[in-house]
Amino acid sequence: MSSHPILHANKTSPFGDLTPDEFYQKHQVLHTHSFISTNNKIKLYTQTWRPIAQSQAHPPCGVVAMIHGYASESGWVFETTAVAIAKLGFLVCAIDLPGHGRSEGPRGHIPSVTPVIDNCIQFFDEVRASNRHLPAFLYGESLGGAIAMFICLRQTGKWHGLVMNGAMCGVSRNFKPVWPLEKFLPAAAMLAPNWRVVVSGNLVDRSYKEKWKRELVRRCPRTKRVFEHPPASTALELLRVCEEVGRRCREVDLPLLVLHGEDDVVCDVESAELVYELAASTDKTLKVVPGMGHQLIGEGKEILEEGFEVIFSWLKGKIKK
Repeated sequence: MSSHPILHANKTSPFGDLTPDEFYQKHQVLHTHSFISTNNKIKLYTQTWRPIAQSQAHPPCGVVAMIHGYASESGWVFETTAVAIAKLGFLVCAIDLPGHGRSEGPRGHIPSVTPVIDNCIQFFDEVRASNRHLPAFLYGESLGGAIAMFICLRQTGKWHGLVMNGAMCGVSRNFKPVWPLEKFLPAAAMLAPNWRVVVSGNLVDRSYKEKWKRELVRRCPRTKRVFEHPPASTALELLRVCEEVGRRCREVDLPLLVLHGEDDVVCDVESAELVYELAASTDKTLKVVPGMGHQLIGEGKEILEEGFEVIFSWLKGKIKK
């Protein structure tokens, strides 16, 4: 595997010592960005990446639609994986979820994932409409993995594969709100939906093992510390999402890759294994990476390259079939 771009980052910038334009040029990737106006009247930031070398004679080999996790956005650290996938020959697209990154909305508030799913489908459908001849795949990290699964279930037969990387299939017992707060979370969400829930540990600290990457994540000008403790209404919705994933994973019937860290203390690895076991897919792969925590990109070089090689090889393998 060619080195993942995150290996050339530093604690102040995912682009290392380069400007964003120099970064894209170095990796021979064409980057575009714009805002879309959604059906629920908010503006969301979108991005695409594709190899510069592609032409009419050498079009993209497929579309990969990416969905970031709760404490992330489509740019910054997450973007380095989009560039890595684009370098494989794919047209990659991603969106800042409402209240995240450059998108409109109260910071970190997701009281319901239903409109978020609608927003993603709206943008991804626009991208695929211009590339109808290409196979299309969904890739989601953490909360994005659950949202990607829901999109597949909403759009049965329209996607050629699903990658769930550290997906939110269940919240780890080590990261749930402290007792008895979890029991009273529905009441808290109703009475004080904006109150920030104190969970067992800090989300960024628990997600990224390498210290310099935690610092890099916190330096993102659009994320900062607002996402490290979710509002009560959002915390309740995240728990509900996990319940729905467990209830509906039997309906998943498309090529599926579930990759999860054995040491994940945010999203429960056993729940991810159960999703894999119960999925109706006949073409499905499970990879539990020893020593890996919640965010694969937050690991050291060895584990990071091992995990992403599984993802990249899986995507390339689906194109060859």
